[in-house]
Amino acid sequence: MSGRLGISGRANRPGTSIMMLAQARKALNSKPMSVLIYCGVMYLIIYGCLAGAEAMGYNWQWYRIPDYLFRMTDDGFQWGEISVGLVKTLLLSGQAFLLALIIGLAVALLRLSGLVVGVAVSIVFLEFVRNMPLLVLLYLFYYIIGAIFGLDRYTASVLCLAVFHAALVSEIFRAGINAVPVGQWEAAKSIGMSTVQCYRYIILPQSVKFMLPPMTGEVVHMVKSSAIVSVIAVAELTTIGRNLISDTYMSFEIWFTIAAVYMVVTLMLSVFVTFMERRYAVST
Repeated sequence: MSGRLGISGRANRPGTSIMMLAQARKALNSKPMSVLIYCGVMYLIIYGCLAGAEAMGYNWQWYRIPDYLFRMTDDGFQWGEISVGLVKTLLLSGQAFLLALIIGLAVALLRLSGLVVGVAVSIVFLEFVRNMPLLVLLYLFYYIIGAIFGLDRYTASVLCLAVFHAALVSEIFRAGINAVPVGQWEAAKSIGMSTVQCYRYIILPQSVKFMLPPMTGEVVHMVKSSAIVSVIAVAELTTIGRNLISDTYMSFEIWFTIAAVYMVVTLMLSVFVTFMERRYAVST
């Protein structure tokens, strides 16, 4: 009898271990535990920065930071340098993204055209851009293309970001268009629509629900990658931060503030992305 109990106990051990692992995984994936882990990681990062700064004998000057966000002067309310840099970053990102939409749609239509030349051009463009580091592409646009065509650094930056993200946007367009059922094409052709009319009235309106969530995520990517233009001294948030550090020597305070500004902007865009994904979720 005792032997049977021993065998039964040993047989139940694997099941008990699996249940314990499942419970532990469930506890780790719970919201309270996620918040606790996040707070712990942030505490370690902040403590490490403070300890390192103290070891260096760094003199914190946080009281000066609000003046670089906004200030009240005799002339009234004025935006600070960091706020101005944020506006320029958003303007740069917006212009580059609009141009990326145009280029990306053209590349996607060439890829789907079925024409040998169109498909070849689109593939060459995609492979060239996707295999080129963004920094190298920026130097190419500024030092070579900009010098040939007389482009200023701001225009070269907009074109570089637009071309780089157009490769990603074109794939989003292509995937969205291919997601529309083939029957929609056949129905449009059966009533005498041309290819342009099919795209304009039937295919593109239906593909929006497939493209919108990843497209809004690409906006977040554009804002973050716009900081790369600081290497050619384009006036935006990161460049202004570097200039402020050169004038004030407040490296920690300026970079922490700029990181917080980027985080707030990207978090707001990420919340919008989540909303769009839920709003236009496609049932499978």
